[in-house]
Amino acid sequence: MASNVAGVTSPAFDSNKVIVIYVLGGPGAGKGTQCGKLVEDFNFSHLSAGDLLRAEQSREGSQYGDLIRTCIREGRIVPMEVTIKLLQIAMSAELRTRSAPEWSNGRGRFLVDGFPRKMDQALQFDETVCIPSQVLVFEADEEIMIQRILERGKTSGREDDNIETLKKRFQTHKELSEPVIEYYKNQDKVVKIDTNQSIEQCHKEASAAVIRVLM
Repeated sequence: MASNVAGVTSPAFDSNKVIVIYVLGGPGAGKGTQCGKLVEDFNFSHLSAGDLLRAEQSREGSQYGDLIRTCIREGRIVPMEVTIKLLQIAMSAELRTRSAPEWSNGRGRFLVDGFPRKMDQALQFDETVCIPSQVLVFEADEEIMIQRILERGKTSGREDDNIETLKKRFQTHKELSEPVIEYYKNQDKVVKIDTNQSIEQCHKEASAAVIRVLM
């Protein structure tokens, strides 16, 4: 966290140089697939909050491992301080190591996938890490998302890819994420994309939205 001359805290990263796009949507909405394509096209760093948490729970000596495992198993949200800290560490590492033109002179571009999931997370990240430029919201019918997740669960090895945890995650998403989406919608930052349609069409719409931010 940075401070200005008056001693008032400001975000760690300058949103005029560091582009953050939040990627939201229910489990199985296609966030990961679309993020992968946007990374290829625009040289983003894709930071999945869930992946960072899963890696941290398995890291030897982690003080957060047991807490993260319990939250994931029960479909609950991990305390925001943990998730935000892991995201900021990952962003700092990317900004240090990337060398492409899009990443020079303190510039960077991030897709933050699956975060924020609650209003307090959104406000805390905006205040202490970086103000987002855009929020991509991927939406699909619940039946389709269930089919996708259960199919993924056959090979993913993820303990949360099961119907019981999935139902809890859907409920959590509905209750907590909608206020977040509405908050950024009032700032004219939200772009909603229907992922019931083809992967190619979703990618076309997502790319068009991202280009508007990068221009």
